[in-house]
Amino acid sequence: MGLTRRTMLWGTGVLPLLAGSLASNLSSSAMAQTASTPSVAADIPPVVFVHGNGDHAALWITTLWRMESNGVPRERMLAINFTDPLARTDDKVEQPNRSSTEDQRRELGEAIKELQRRTGAPRIALVGNSRGGYSIRNYIRNGGGADVSHAVLCGVPNHGVYDWDDGLNGEFNGRGPFLRGLNEGESEVTPGTAFLTLRSDGIDKFAQGDGRFVGKPGTPTGVTSDGPALKGATNLVLGALDHREVAFHPRAFREIYKFIAGREPSRIEIVPEAEVKLSGLVTGTPGGVQTNRPVSGATVEIYRASADSGERLGGPIHSSQTGADGRWGPAQVEPSWYLEIVLASAGSPTTHIYRSPFSRSSDVVHLRAARPLGPADAGAGAVVLMSRPRGYFGLPRDVVLIDGKEPRDVKSGVPTDSTATLRLAAEDVGRPVVAIFNTERIVTRAWPASENRIAVAELTY
Repeated sequence: MGLTRRTMLWGTGVLPLLAGSLASNLSSSAMAQTASTPSVAADIPPVVFVHGNGDHAALWITTLWRMESNGVPRERMLAINFTDPLARTDDKVEQPNRSSTEDQRRELGEAIKELQRRTGAPRIALVGNSRGGYSIRNYIRNGGGADVSHAVLCGVPNHGVYDWDDGLNGEFNGRGPFLRGLNEGESEVTPGTAFLTLRSDGIDKFAQGDGRFVGKPGTPTGVTSDGPALKGATNLVLGALDHREVAFHPRAFREIYKFIAGREPSRIEIVPEAEVKLSGLVTGTPGGVQTNRPVSGATVEIYRASADSGERLGGPIHSSQTGADGRWGPAQVEPSWYLEIVLASAGSPTTHIYRSPFSRSSDVVHLRAARPLGPADAGAGAVVLMSRPRGYFGLPRDVVLIDGKEPRDVKSGVPTDSTATLRLAAEDVGRPVVAIFNTERIVTRAWPASENRIAVAELTY
């Protein structure tokens, strides 16, 4: 099914780390599942999940849980962390802590070979969000197609975020050599691999006709909401889902699973485990650039938190310090516990991350310190962030409340903001702050900014 048929489905973006162990950069677990999950048929290929620009493997947590809840063993899935996940401004010019298209293709190839080695499977499936789809297409088209049975591209700007004469070597330029090379020919997909694209019905911020989302308001981008579709692929429109939700929303999961397995999932909900073990990486932002390079010497403490007040219920249930590989954990928790995760690392604010219960185990609970306190925070007694890694805040689409009000820094219309900021007076330090996104509710505590502390209500859904 190509561009000529628009299917409407209404619904609600390695090498340094390989040196020590692939486990640090290529994340999966083999921890036992509960007996309530169904067994999986042997014909479902192993799957590599590929994150987008500036992101990391942790964005796939809920997708991994849903796959597990449908019987896919953890050891047959792998979520990659690209060492330097942010793209270069010019793909041909080196930039510190940023990657080229060739860097990404090479690291993805390493991940594919590792999963093939682990499982013995001759072919695997690839699922990518946003820029992650570029590395998938690049790998398949330039020599890796024999390894890949299925490619699912979620919100991938396959024809560019813009189509301009300026900045031709930028990989997001539909007129540039990188995307022209991927899209040339009558068919835009590689024979022998089944391709599925998932896209939004008009609210993907990187598939817009106006350049305001790429810093040029009023300038036509030359792309449309149909930009993620590919000639020769099965192309599905998922309705009013944003740039990230077309990868991480339950509606997207249904299509990912159905395409790879060849049948509907037995369930969409996540099946809890009786015992939950958590671990992950602490990664850094050298020079303000988001990377997946490990941070050594960071301290991670975990507390059980009250769902109603955010207060700690007892002492730490886990404490560890990262080594050279940046890994923390494992921590054992109950699947009903709300958690406060405290991350302390040199040169960064002490970050108090409040999370909803983890219903299943995961070894991709990756942590990055909050951004530094800046001039806009001057005079604030406390700073509380509300973060949604797996989607954006859409107003008026969503219920978005922090401390009882819609955040002032979230724009209406096309969802573009995944973080909201609340600044409180000195007399508010220590009190609870409630963050609500639709049906998910997290209560944080307001920590003193004078001690270089920031609280983060990090949404899971």
